[in-house]
Amino acid sequence: MENAPQLSLDEVVARLLGRYAQEGSAPTLLGVGPMSALVVRAALEVGQEADCPVMLIASRNQVDSVAFGGGYVEGWTQGTFAADIYALAVQTGFDGLLYVCRDHGGPWHRDEELRAKLPVDKAMASAIESYRADLEAGFNLLHVDPTRDPGGTVSLGMVIERTLELVQAIERAREEAGLPPVSYEIGTEETSGGLTADAAFASFITDLLLALKAKGLPRPAFIVGQTGTLVKMRQNVGTVNADTARKLAGIARESGLGFKEHNADYLPSDLLAAHPEIGVTAANVAPGFGVAETQALFVLAEREAAALSARPNANVATSDLRRIVEEKVLASKRWVKWLLPTEKSTTEADLRQDPVRLRETALVSGHYVFGDAEVAAVRQRLYENCQALGISADPERTVLDGIKAEIARYVEQFRLPGLTAWLRTRAG
Repeated sequence: MENAPQLSLDEVVARLLGRYAQEGSAPTLLGVGPMSALVVRAALEVGQEADCPVMLIASRNQVDSVAFGGGYVEGWTQGTFAADIYALAVQTGFDGLLYVCRDHGGPWHRDEELRAKLPVDKAMASAIESYRADLEAGFNLLHVDPTRDPGGTVSLGMVIERTLELVQAIERAREEAGLPPVSYEIGTEETSGGLTADAAFASFITDLLLALKAKGLPRPAFIVGQTGTLVKMRQNVGTVNADTARKLAGIARESGLGFKEHNADYLPSDLLAAHPEIGVTAANVAPGFGVAETQALFVLAEREAAALSARPNANVATSDLRRIVEEKVLASKRWVKWLLPTEKSTTEADLRQDPVRLRETALVSGHYVFGDAEVAAVRQRLYENCQALGISADPERTVLDGIKAEIARYVEQFRLPGLTAWLRTRAG
């Protein structure tokens, strides 16, 4: 397939907004966090089977330039990430609308930069260099998110000021390189004053669009608003207010912008199913798909243990996958960010003394260690053992199908099946 979609995301959003105006609802696009190459494959297979667009949204921690140490997912840089996506698209026979997207680009969005409290000029320069690599790799959507700051939350005025600086730098780099236009997503929920009140959200959009126009910069396809979502462990602990979301989406729509929701993981099915009517144009889901992969692996490991217990003379050495993943997760320290508010004092020693909590923590953070050489080796051993013990003839397919089932749940709730054909009939 070609390395560019037939429709830009600006065009897709315009068609979805038009459909909403006519019908009072429109499908909600799904942004899939690329937690692993297998998650990417799963998204492409679901997209092909459901005939819906695939949006893959990578954070800077997941995918970034060699200059910044690359990403924790598959060691991907922007170039290798995009190349692997298109290679997987060919392998899976995907011929639909495919979008490679930057999620939370901007200053201090690499965790080490935030921990180091990088000065603002260096953090902005880092963001611009990363965006330049995004452009060169052919990314289709860039999320310009200048709301993270080691000093705390950022005022809405500063969000606009930094947004203008970043978009201006991106457009300059794009034009100098002779690259095609790119779509933009702007904003996030982490701002002082917030973006949940109608008046504040409307004012932010008005001021942002006027400022972009004054500098001759492109309008964004998406504006991000806070619907109340917040992911911790395997829960959405936020308080999602559908009425608030409907009002914010309406405000965005009045300005011709798609309303984007972040952190839609683990929302109840009835609320997900209401997204098309509420007017949410797109929603991001990421850690939940990593959990689906880790859970499928743990289930295979448990079946392996049961089979070995029943057949002590099988002459098969256990993969010990779950224990090794748990140890690697603990050592990574990344599990701390997912603790529930009531668990903030939890220590590694606490988890070691509680096997149930340790397993849950490893489920939530297992995707961080998929790239570890030892984890990759025991995963392969698990697959071989599952075949030898008659558990699964194709263990990787078993894991893949577990991920696909979770992605497909969102695709169905968001009414995405058949959307690609619908969009293409309205192209041009």
